[in-house]
Amino acid sequence: MCGVVEGLYFHIGETERKCFIEEIPDETMVTGNYKLQLHDPRTGGFMPSSPGLGMHVEIKDPDEKVLLSRVYSSEGRFTFTSHTPGEHVICLYSNSTKWFAGSQLRVHFDLQVGEHAIDYASMAQKEKLTELQLRVRQLLDQVEQITKEQNYQRYREERFRQTSESTNQRVLLWSVGQVGILLAMGFWQMRHLKTFFEAKKLRIFVTFTALVQSSPDRVRVD
Repeated sequence: MCGVVEGLYFHIGETERKCFIEEIPDETMVTGNYKLQLHDPRTGGFMPSSPGLGMHVEIKDPDEKVLLSRVYSSEGRFTFTSHTPGEHVICLYSNSTKWFAGSQLRVHFDLQVGEHAIDYASMAQKEKLTELQLRVRQLLDQVEQITKEQNYQRYREERFRQTSESTNQRVLLWSVGQVGILLAMGFWQMRHLKTFFEAKKLRIFVTFTALVQSSPDRVRVD
């Protein structure tokens, strides 16, 4: 999914890993904001995390290549840029020690993709852009992001077409193989039956011959 991911929160154990799959076009910037809260057993609610508790962020691209693996503080943000289109795996887990063992964590998480990940306010101050220049910059970034998303959709369609063709080819080969096996089994059964009947016929002939030779008076030919 390309665009803005609405803010959410989820609960995890301190040794538990939570992963998300995000479909991202190539050369696209992604920014994630998070905040850790520690469960308070006395009140049943959640309080600010304890000192020393942080968040480990690990991100892999569709080729299983690690783009980011770093431990952050209990609240912060991370940024990375995709280089390969497709499904990126974003995993979050705490750097918990036994001092925190058994606690439950609440993680507030917000993921922004594309031009939504750019901080235009900071950009305007840093580059001293006027309001008009900033607006033009936003429009250019939006056009670029739309182009990337269209290219990614074409890439997905091409992958889907290749997968469909490969599947159809395998089904066809499997069907041909099954027909070949059935024909081979039928041919083998016919040869086996032919050999069986020939052996049966020969056995009857030998038995009859032996009977004639042993008792010629009992055999009468009309």
